[in-house]
Amino acid sequence: MKYLIRYNKSAGEPGRGTIDHKWRVFEGEKEYLFKNFKVNVPCYNELAMGDWNLACEGVLVIERDTSTAIINGAES
Repeated sequence: MKYLIRYNKSAGEPGRGTIDHKWRVFEGEKEYLFKNFKVNVPCYNELAMGDWNLACEGVLVIERDTSTAIINGAES
């Protein structure tokens, strides 16, 4: 699955997570808000949806305790 990661400029605003939810992770049209992210696959920059993003392909693992998105390779 392809993922786009972008800084959350509206963190802390209503419906946009707490002030600490600094990262937006897009999985297709679905958006997640996270405090942290870790990417364990190659990534590249890409202009999408009108903004620059960090883009990568892999499998998303969500660590709810730390609000961390981890993107691993398919074999991980």
